[in-house]
Amino acid sequence: MPQRSTAERVGDLHRRRDQALAAGGVRRRGEFGARERVERLVDKGSFTETGLFVRARADGSGGRRPHGDGVVTGFGTVDGRRVCVFAQDSTVFGGSMGEAFGEKTVALMDLALKTGCPVVGLNDSGGARIQEGVASLALYAELVRRNVQASGVIPQISVVLGPCAGGAAYSPAITDFTVMVDGASHMFVTGPDVIEAVTGERATAEELGGARTSNAVNGNAHFLATDEEDALDVVRELLSYLPANNLEPPPEYAPGDAPAGGFLDAVVPDRLGQAYDMREILRAVVDDGELLYVQELFAPNILCALARVEGRSVGVVANQPLHAAGVLDIDASEKAARFVRFCDAFGIPLLTFADVPGYLSGVRQERGGIIRRGAKLLYAYAEATVPKVTVVVRKAYGGGYAVMGSKHLGADINLAWPSARIAVMGAEGAVGVLHRRELAAADDPEALRAHLVAAYERTHGTPYPAAERGYVDAVIAPRDTRDHIRRALAALRGKRAPLPQRRHGNIPL
Repeated sequence: MPQRSTAERVGDLHRRRDQALAAGGVRRRGEFGARERVERLVDKGSFTETGLFVRARADGSGGRRPHGDGVVTGFGTVDGRRVCVFAQDSTVFGGSMGEAFGEKTVALMDLALKTGCPVVGLNDSGGARIQEGVASLALYAELVRRNVQASGVIPQISVVLGPCAGGAAYSPAITDFTVMVDGASHMFVTGPDVIEAVTGERATAEELGGARTSNAVNGNAHFLATDEEDALDVVRELLSYLPANNLEPPPEYAPGDAPAGGFLDAVVPDRLGQAYDMREILRAVVDDGELLYVQELFAPNILCALARVEGRSVGVVANQPLHAAGVLDIDASEKAARFVRFCDAFGIPLLTFADVPGYLSGVRQERGGIIRRGAKLLYAYAEATVPKVTVVVRKAYGGGYAVMGSKHLGADINLAWPSARIAVMGAEGAVGVLHRRELAAADDPEALRAHLVAAYERTHGTPYPAAERGYVDAVIAPRDTRDHIRRALAALRGKRAPLPQRRHGNIPL
């Protein structure tokens, strides 16, 4: 047989590449195909595909061995910064994970870890490939192991663009952020048909693990997108706040405009029980008033967001008085704790705004484990070594004062507005406890109560006792908040806070 020329070999390469790129079939679901999704995410012309000629193993594939084996992997750039991307292809075996599929994804994860760049996974999978049996399960476990190795080392973002069921759901759960598309994404361990067969319970896929359920009810997801294009926009915006890895600083941009803050002097109502929107305060202190809220629909009594101050990324945690007076319950504690730990892992300074009546009491919360689960937020703040700046806006009562970035948990600069009330509890509750007998014996208990409450407010309902002890570094005019934050973050830029040598702590999971 005559030896083929180089030109013939190059021609053969092009034919094979065209054949590989045509693998699969008509798009089964979603707005775009797997490669379209990747191309719409990364900078134009920047994507380099890996594993194009990988094929499914001969056994278990029913004779079909399409190139790529149902997943597109490779690397490119987003806004000029390098990322690794994989996109599951629902046209090939329903996007199910086989052995070759899994090996390609694991190899991409290894590449991202070695080169220190973020990983974005575009998930659209029917789960494990039943035909390939235990090999598929093994690769799910291998992928999860890579997710764990990468945790806190490189940012990991999961985008769910179709079903994500069974073992496929656990990898996104371990990654840092999950984006889902309203009406199109589903994520659950067991689908509706199996649940009905096993337990008799009936639920639609949307009720069980749809995008809104995952964002607003169980907190499994962090962002709710209106469509696939919006989901990819969220990923690009999210990446703009994050460093490539834990050894690099977050990207720095030109400082944004300072929003007018004069209205802050009047934003907190005079009546203690009256609510206001904490987001108004946040918009007035960050660049251009722009914040990317994380888990916005879940536990709305606490706000977590990424923003910038003087062009540098910050993580914002704030109580939201519009919802349950900003109280800390189980969901709020876990939401904020995970966010605080993420920011600490990637060197993003923490900016905390406190207006908190404390931890939520009640039988349901106690039985649900508020002690153990609420302690996660205490642990997260105490563990964090990034610069931490706290502003007490109004209430800071009891355990709520301690946990919301107090000096005692390691905050570096603590500021308070004149409207701050830092105490064990509110005046009404304190008077009821301290003067119970006097009130019971009084001729006019209501008049006495009003007098005692006013006296308590004058003594304890201010930030000055805390400032006298150095627990608050400065009491500031609200309109000056952004300037104080800017100065504090600049002073803390070279912060060093070594921790004791250990394998890892034992957070109360």
